[in-house]
Amino acid sequence: MQPWFTDGKLGIFLHWGIYSVDGVAESWSFFNGQVPYDTYMAQLDGFDAQKWDPDAWADLFVEAGAAYAVLTAKHHDGVALWDTQANDLSVVKRTPAARDLITPYVDALRRRGLKVGLYYSHLDWSHPDYATVRPDGQDPDDRGNPYSMPVVGEETPERWDAFLAFHRAQVRELLGLFQPDLLWFDGEWERSPEQWRMAELAELIKELSPHTVVNGRLTGHGDYATPEQGVPVEPPKSPWELCLTVNDSWGYQPQDDHHKSPRQLVRVFAETVGGGGNLLLAVGPKADGTIPPEQAERLEALGEWIAGHRPAVRDTVRGLPHGHFYGPSTLSADRRTLYLFLFDRPNEYVVLRGVRNAVRSARVLGTGTGVRHERVGGLGEVPGWEYLYVTDDQLAPLCTVVALELDGELDLYREHTRD
Repeated sequence: MQPWFTDGKLGIFLHWGIYSVDGVAESWSFFNGQVPYDTYMAQLDGFDAQKWDPDAWADLFVEAGAAYAVLTAKHHDGVALWDTQANDLSVVKRTPAARDLITPYVDALRRRGLKVGLYYSHLDWSHPDYATVRPDGQDPDDRGNPYSMPVVGEETPERWDAFLAFHRAQVRELLGLFQPDLLWFDGEWERSPEQWRMAELAELIKELSPHTVVNGRLTGHGDYATPEQGVPVEPPKSPWELCLTVNDSWGYQPQDDHHKSPRQLVRVFAETVGGGGNLLLAVGPKADGTIPPEQAERLEALGEWIAGHRPAVRDTVRGLPHGHFYGPSTLSADRRTLYLFLFDRPNEYVVLRGVRNAVRSARVLGTGTGVRHERVGGLGEVPGWEYLYVTDDQLAPLCTVVALELDGELDLYREHTRD
């Protein structure tokens, strides 16, 4: 795993494609029968990217405090945002945008020191050779969706081989043309790892671009896990990344005004980094390439909070296990400073449990004001409770962080039995 990823903390997820023209769900809207396929694909004629400024995107991501971004190079609808030579279904050949949109994105991010991520869907509901074999183990009585599989008896394995050749050709293009820092796969669920030949694909990526981080949807061969839309109660012990939408939609849907508040976003971010993960926060640009102001404002608010609490975010590792503190926490890389995240107004004090270390000092991050604290109880190796008296005037609007300087590396007490 590349250190930049485990230290990244925040990425921006961009679902941008022809679905933003009518503001319908990306790919799923025709797959689930909400709109006819022909109506969906007619959006090719309206995708112009007229106002797109990749440098403005990159500046916003820097302001948000992000370390990387991931752009949908190709979603399940099969429409590529680069000039793919594997077929003619691209914004270059089929839309008024008429240009490669990946290269300017890559260049803008790299000029600002941001890592480049590209999303690529394994499956392709538009490709004529995709729905030619059934998933391993599929019930023969289940017709399945015609965009994803044929009926029993109409399988043509040689066409599936042709699809895999197309799939590999596009992956080779993405790696060769853009050398992405991160390749974010999706759509693996419709076939088994053996049908996808995932082991072979993993070797190809390692051969062509050994520095590229790959997510867990390269089934059995990825570098990290990708839970969606909810922080795991028990975070994975290995590297992971939470995918979260700013509202309820991945792509641009103008009717969806259910945007999370800055306070809610800060809370999810703190819970994620406290569990050792990264937050991949999704926004949906419009067809003209602009990011909706409601979403840009939330990225800015999150970035302002991160900037004011940088020591608790950057160069930190996952914090305390459950039970020591009722909220997220992070730990400095040298394991001598503990950062506690307070979302709610304390009723006089908050309590830290099971920490053997003495607390040398406690202060509010951002203002530096001291927090009165005292150790109560304890016997022998069993530590007492550390009471932290946080007053109303010390509370920050979105989330308060208290930094505790310990007398050494964090030493936790987890259990004790006595006969």
